[in-house]
Amino acid sequence: MQKRILLSSPHMSGHEQTYIEQAFNSNWITTLGPNVSAFEHELADYDQIGSALATSSGTAAIHLALLVLGVKPGDSVFCSSFTFVASANPALYIGAELTFIDSDPASWNMSPQALERALASAKKTGRLPKAIIVVDLFGQSADMAALTKIANAYHVPIIEDAAESLGASYHGKKSGTLATIGIHSFNGNKIITTSGGGCLVTDQPEYREQALFLATQAKEARDYYHHETLGYNYRLSNVAAGIDRGQLKVLDQRVARRREIFANYQYALADTAVDFQPELADTYGSRWLTTLTLQHHDPWQLMAMLAQHGIESRALWQPLHRQPLFKNATFFGHTPDQDVSTALFKTGICLPSGSNLTADQQTQINQLLTDWLRRR
Repeated sequence: MQKRILLSSPHMSGHEQTYIEQAFNSNWITTLGPNVSAFEHELADYDQIGSALATSSGTAAIHLALLVLGVKPGDSVFCSSFTFVASANPALYIGAELTFIDSDPASWNMSPQALERALASAKKTGRLPKAIIVVDLFGQSADMAALTKIANAYHVPIIEDAAESLGASYHGKKSGTLATIGIHSFNGNKIITTSGGGCLVTDQPEYREQALFLATQAKEARDYYHHETLGYNYRLSNVAAGIDRGQLKVLDQRVARRREIFANYQYALADTAVDFQPELADTYGSRWLTTLTLQHHDPWQLMAMLAQHGIESRALWQPLHRQPLFKNATFFGHTPDQDVSTALFKTGICLPSGSNLTADQQTQINQLLTDWLRRR
């Protein structure tokens, strides 16, 4: 029986076991230890940013970021609509009110036009957001220069959700370092993974210090357990951090391989009616997933065909403003009459993109894709 081809499966480097064994041999298997500290320094060095805080998930890191920026119940938070629900859920944890911002066709990420209209509207009502969560989709950085200029004009900080774009860059800077606080994820399907885990990165040492305090149950500096603030159990274990250290050594290789896979798809499908996610000028996307839209075909039929051949694919994110969970949230389209993210969802598909995808597997996928697209 043919082995199923997965969308984006873990790809170990071979270095992980060394750090795991160190953790076990030293009995450092908790949420403290040498691997955690070393990984934070190594990731901060890779990102060329002041500090990093390893967390139990990317979602936890977003929650911490919102808290250190002072978001409280009833406050307003803006968020990209075209993203996974984990980008927005932490605002609900706090009790904040969400406004969703549409995508820009030039990147599929947050639309500067829509953000400008949303902030202008919020200013008129006296309810500017306490934070804006900008998501870097599928490995492509958002147009952070344009978004930051707009946000700065209204004095609103940005959290860059770079869960999908570790290893990417924008105008020479690493994805995740382009805002007040950045977020990474090491979930099982990401470019590098601990099977779970995340990280908060920032150049503001006070934000890292406050996030660390909250992530370790908000224990006050006393000789006994004393708590004045609600805290959380959000730190990464020393064992998981060891896996991350082994993965980080090959991050650039993993990004290069995923970009190669994207280029192979692009070449094979050049004469078919598809459009790939754009890459902004002066950016280097990680191509975490190869994503495209179909001009004349139903993506669910294509996904069904691939599934029949043991090939996993996936729809693009259903925009959050369409989700029942957020039915009362406000949404600002790219233009007043244009909902870009919904159009992308209705026509888009994610293809197998893991760095351990073999040449033979991709040839098989490309043949199925081209045959299916050309005969319809």
